[in-house]
Amino acid sequence: MVNSQGKLLFNIYVAFYCLAVTLPKICICSQFSIPSSYQSNKDPGAFPVATNGEPFPWPELRLPNTVTPLHYDLLIHPNLTSLDFVASEKIEVLARAATQFIILHSKDLEIKDATLQSEEDSRYMKPGEKLRVLSYPIHQQIALLVPEKLMPGRKYYVDIDFQAKLADGFQGFYKSTYRTLGGEQRIIAVTDFEPTEARMAFPCFDEPLFKANFSIKIRRESRHIALSNMPKVKTIELEGGLLEDHFETTVKMSTYLVAYIVCDFKSVSGTTSSGVKVSIYASPDKWSQTHYALQATLKLLDFYEKYFDINYPLSKLDLIAVPDFGSGAMENWGLITYKETSLLFDPKTSSASDKLWVTVVIAHELAHQWFGNLVTMEWWNDIWLNEGFANYMELVSVNATYPELQFDDSFLNLCFEVIARDSLNSSRPISKPAETPTQIQEMFDEVSYNKGACILNMLKDFLSEEKFQKGIIRYLKNFSYRNAKNDDLWDSLSNSCLEGDFISGGVCYSDSKMTSNTLASLRGNVEVKEMMTTWTLQKGIPLVVVRRDGRSLRLQQERFLKGIFKEDPEWKPLQERYLWHIPLTYSTNSSNAIHRHILKSKTDTLDLPEETSWVKFNVDSNGYYIVHYEGNGWDQLIEQLNQNHMLLRPKDRIGLIHDVFQLVSAGRLTLDKALDMTRYLQHETSSPVLLKGLSYLELFYHMMDLRNISDVSENLKHYLLQYFKPVIDRQSWSDEGSVWDRMLRSAVLKLACDLNHAPCIRKAAELFSQWMESNGKLNIPTDVLKIVHSVGARTTEGWNYLLEQYELSMSGAEKNKILYALSTSKHQEKLMKLIELGMEGKVIKTQDLAVLLHAIARNPKGQQLAWNFVRENWTHLLQKFDLSSFAMRMIISGTTSHFSSKDELEEVKLFFESLKAQGSHLDIFQIVLETITKNIKWLEKNLPTLRSWLLVHI
Repeated sequence: MVNSQGKLLFNIYVAFYCLAVTLPKICICSQFSIPSSYQSNKDPGAFPVATNGEPFPWPELRLPNTVTPLHYDLLIHPNLTSLDFVASEKIEVLARAATQFIILHSKDLEIKDATLQSEEDSRYMKPGEKLRVLSYPIHQQIALLVPEKLMPGRKYYVDIDFQAKLADGFQGFYKSTYRTLGGEQRIIAVTDFEPTEARMAFPCFDEPLFKANFSIKIRRESRHIALSNMPKVKTIELEGGLLEDHFETTVKMSTYLVAYIVCDFKSVSGTTSSGVKVSIYASPDKWSQTHYALQATLKLLDFYEKYFDINYPLSKLDLIAVPDFGSGAMENWGLITYKETSLLFDPKTSSASDKLWVTVVIAHELAHQWFGNLVTMEWWNDIWLNEGFANYMELVSVNATYPELQFDDSFLNLCFEVIARDSLNSSRPISKPAETPTQIQEMFDEVSYNKGACILNMLKDFLSEEKFQKGIIRYLKNFSYRNAKNDDLWDSLSNSCLEGDFISGGVCYSDSKMTSNTLASLRGNVEVKEMMTTWTLQKGIPLVVVRRDGRSLRLQQERFLKGIFKEDPEWKPLQERYLWHIPLTYSTNSSNAIHRHILKSKTDTLDLPEETSWVKFNVDSNGYYIVHYEGNGWDQLIEQLNQNHMLLRPKDRIGLIHDVFQLVSAGRLTLDKALDMTRYLQHETSSPVLLKGLSYLELFYHMMDLRNISDVSENLKHYLLQYFKPVIDRQSWSDEGSVWDRMLRSAVLKLACDLNHAPCIRKAAELFSQWMESNGKLNIPTDVLKIVHSVGARTTEGWNYLLEQYELSMSGAEKNKILYALSTSKHQEKLMKLIELGMEGKVIKTQDLAVLLHAIARNPKGQQLAWNFVRENWTHLLQKFDLSSFAMRMIISGTTSHFSSKDELEEVKLFFESLKAQGSHLDIFQIVLETITKNIKWLEKNLPTLRSWLLVHI
């Protein structure tokens, strides 16, 4: 699954002090124990009560393993007029222990009938025995009470008839709507089951460990088509004009990967070199936007088959753009579902960043066909084995297939995003217990996705790319169609040495070119596991402190914390028991060599091979750690940047800019030191580096603007327009250049217009007028489209016209750009209208409400409006989104995490306390409070410095 947090659809400004969703602190030792609610209840009388008042025979959240599924035979008949469905299923199960009940998951389903047959009864076609059904909605479970004990080792068949309404939200089996060019609204039915929503569509063993085969049949009208995981075998005509499609039986898989859709979509198809038929589906009027996705999928699927040395196991793969979708995409085996903006590409309205996003999301979901589908984590505490690997494989696959997209520079931002949250005390370990559906849903955050990917990339750099690839191939082949856990991965990677790599003593070096002090030998299985558990079972990120004394380097590691300073009394207790095994890399000005060292202790000493004027740790930013250079270390690096920045690699320059501002937030460096580093940027030629440096200065401007600290915001505005005028002036209003040149153009011109730079405003207004005069037919360069619309939205006439065009547009990319522009209005009544349209869900789809509120909250005229709306309409929002959904978590963080005053902190505290009193609690609450506290401390510590620095430099 791709969460939409991977790309805020408006590309709105999310400051380094803003947050996305994480989970709270947890003791490392808890990783090694089974949560108490999973353990058998010691009190035999302590059973829950079913809805009919009888004792429910199973007290735990997790299902018992006394009965396991082998095969599901599903028949589904959705009615797209009455918006409900009727269904039946036959589950073949194996009794592993004697029992008088079968526990299944079921949520919001009406069970009409349930019967049981033994294997012998089925063979002789004897009727099944009727079962009593008990329901316990708190655990989303039903119990089927059998008349006689099931015998261990025997197979049985459970038949269940059931029905339900098509769900209103984005989970389970739900309805989705779209509008045709002619204005007609049409309805489709679609599934989305990850992590725990298959139980909303059919009673099942809805846990990843209970893998089974699925045979699916779907009834539909002739005007529709049906899609599922597997190819269609046949279609049967029924009475009344109905058709029944039969699909091949699936491979063995978990319930959350089951998918089926009834729609009237059109497709474009192609075939991979190994013979897999790939089809891209979209609503008929958007069919023309599917071609890039087909090209990318064919290329990426071919790459993955070669890279993993395992063929994609199905004969077809469908990708479908769903009009209403809660996340970015979902990797259902053989039928991948996408939000339209994550799959469709319109050359007339999709920018360079849009193209990169579509490519990356396709790469992510295709990687899941191996990581997640073929090999699945045992339980949701290790969801990072799915999502972290898929994010990591984006880097590998896109770099190999689309090198012109230069994705490795974008990958750095994935790590920087999660570092911003992992440096809060309210972060969480990558792997942690998750029991309830809410806790499981909250695991789908940037810690699982981004930190998982970043530590894998660090491990690959440590082991070497060849050995890392060999290890993950071993992992995939050993656990195909099975489930795995952390240790299984570490074992596979530990055994990844190739023949000939070993020397006497059984040592395999991860790189034959390593220096003697590397100490990177892997002795059996212990070394990789010992190293990587320090990254997966404890939260946070290490800070490596480097002090140089001649040719001697003194190293120290500590836990990096933002908003909690070393002089604060709570800092020292928060450092206790934290120790990482850090695979360090470093370079010097004396040579191009990359030196390596594993820091396993709190302190260590290194001797440089020769005299050097500077040393730079974390080469190419491949490591997941922050570096602080004590003494004159930072001064030496800043001097080098000013003299000849090209002596440092581009990614090293990005890493230095990132680290220096992070250290300011931790109170380890003064802000003027970090700002001094950015002075060299007027000579910077690398677009990714320039974008990184500009982003911090821009974020400071927006912080001041939101707080209405007008003297500083005005001076910062003058500084940016004066100091970066050459960069602004050389930008063309076109779509020319490399991907990063184009993304730089979009960012620089947007900043210039945001700062009311007169030439920028004039050009954008001119293009907008021409676009209006052409009745929206003029093709504005896609990289400046959002800028043009934002300037156009400043007038009432332009804003109203944009809203009309938003409703008419058939391009999701264009709609996103228009909606962002509309959200920048300085008129609160217009912003309120947008929110009302989002709540209504017709003109602005409900799926876009969270990002809309986020954008309005970053508008100085809208921040209080958005916050008040959330507080006053909390109950209505809960009717549209599950409490733990990504959308709801984004609404909470998006409307509060930018706050930076004590009054605002108190308001948010009181609101969260009122929610807790009503029984609503999310881990995001604590994260938001810590973030606001950090923002307050940042301003208190750094505002005077920023003010005085600007007075000197403007």
